[in-house]
Amino acid sequence: MQRIRAFPLIPSAASSLFSLFSSLVPANTMATEGAIPDGASVQCFGRKKTAVAVTHCKKGRGLIKVNGSPIELVKPEILRYKAFEPILLVGRNRFAEVDMRIRVRGGGKTSQIYAIRQSIAKALVAYFQKYVDEQQKKEIKDILVRYDRTLLVADPRRCEPKKFGGRGARARFQKSYR
Repeated sequence: MQRIRAFPLIPSAASSLFSLFSSLVPANTMATEGAIPDGASVQCFGRKKTAVAVTHCKKGRGLIKVNGSPIELVKPEILRYKAFEPILLVGRNRFAEVDMRIRVRGGGKTSQIYAIRQSIAKALVAYFQKYVDEQQKKEIKDILVRYDRTLLVADPRRCEPKKFGGRGARARFQKSYR
């Protein structure tokens, strides 16, 4: 992939810059002007243990907010890159025309991060399927599944409840015969 530098636009040079840009970027990655309606939005959720993240994805300018603050400020810092994984895998250019508003609650910090990353990935796939085109949706889905299947498919494992006769779900108290 080639890097594209941003230059200040001069009205007379705008058409030549657009032709330069369109020659650098493959045709299938460029969105057509006015193809996506203004009210275009998708709602998806991601789950991990008891954490649930709901993402509202709509046409916009590339903003991603988690509980009202930018995704760059997600805590803890160590897990921040887990939340960035779908963005880094698919590429920032696919997120350039969508805004995502994410609400997450329940679970712990790690579970919330995993729920966030899953909801971002699922929302992007659903948005591309509904408003862009099926081929790009398939490309995105293949990239995400090849990296980590849990980006699109929920993990069904839950904590097993404790039973009587022991100190945990399976562990039993020690038994003495004499």
